[in-house]
Amino acid sequence: MRKIIGIGETIMDIIFQQGQPTAAVPGGSVFNGIVSLARLGLPVTMLSETGNDRVGRQILDFMTQNGIDNRHVAVYQNGRSAISLAFLNDRNDAEYMFYKDYPAARFEVEWPDIQPDDIVMMGSYFVLNAALRPRVREFLQYARQHGALIYYDLNFRSSHRHEVVKIYADMLENLDYADIVRGSTEDLDNLFGSTDVEKTYAGEIAFHCRQMLSTDAGGAVRVLTPDVRLSFDVQPIQTVSTIGAGDNFNAGIIYGLCRHGIRRDDLASLSSQQWQTIVQHGIDLACEVCQTLNNSVSQAWANDYVKGKA
Repeated sequence: MRKIIGIGETIMDIIFQQGQPTAAVPGGSVFNGIVSLARLGLPVTMLSETGNDRVGRQILDFMTQNGIDNRHVAVYQNGRSAISLAFLNDRNDAEYMFYKDYPAARFEVEWPDIQPDDIVMMGSYFVLNAALRPRVREFLQYARQHGALIYYDLNFRSSHRHEVVKIYADMLENLDYADIVRGSTEDLDNLFGSTDVEKTYAGEIAFHCRQMLSTDAGGAVRVLTPDVRLSFDVQPIQTVSTIGAGDNFNAGIIYGLCRHGIRRDDLASLSSQQWQTIVQHGIDLACEVCQTLNNSVSQAWANDYVKGKA
């Protein structure tokens, strides 16, 4: 069975509603998707880092409990595990405050075994961080040499917008490695100064990565490839928290690729119907997680989904 390898941060999310803490959930943008994929029965590995402290041990235990291979998580002795405070507004969107205390030496892990068409999921500032970039680049080279399909979620927050010039070359390098890129309209605005998806794909993305998915909060999902232009409406739902929406959209896309046997060499020739089937999985997972305070879909829902009952 194909393996899924996530590369990104792990963090403890403390969620506030109306000024009061209501949940504490292990998170991280790639990690949230990896948890859902594990619950859907796929073999998953996480490449990350955490501290040798109570929070870090709780995150590692959470991985074990959810069937996630955590042998490639760097556990540092100095510094502390990362924590975020997520304050939900009246639309249940989150505003974050982060608390991080990292050591000088980071991400010292051995790479996992990768076979052709295993899937690497990467994203957010973690894969652009100058302190981690040499190791991230080394891993991407390793993954490409071993034939992995690489999925890149831009997930570039406005808090890093002032760093665009500094990280731009590394972001383009990530696109060169990627087989599929996903960006929200907010990501596109923060990175490229435009929410025009077609213009951004043609002018900024297509030269580097030929398959692009675009999301727009509760708006349409778009697919852009050299031969395909598709748009899918998302039915409105009553949200509880949107923290894991994009992360689980990514997980749904990857689940769809695995469930329907779509490999790296197949991407260029996917039909509109195949893209619609794949995207629907992304929408399903995103909608489900938005209706809970969890960052990932529940095990019960995942069990029903695999059986076609959800």
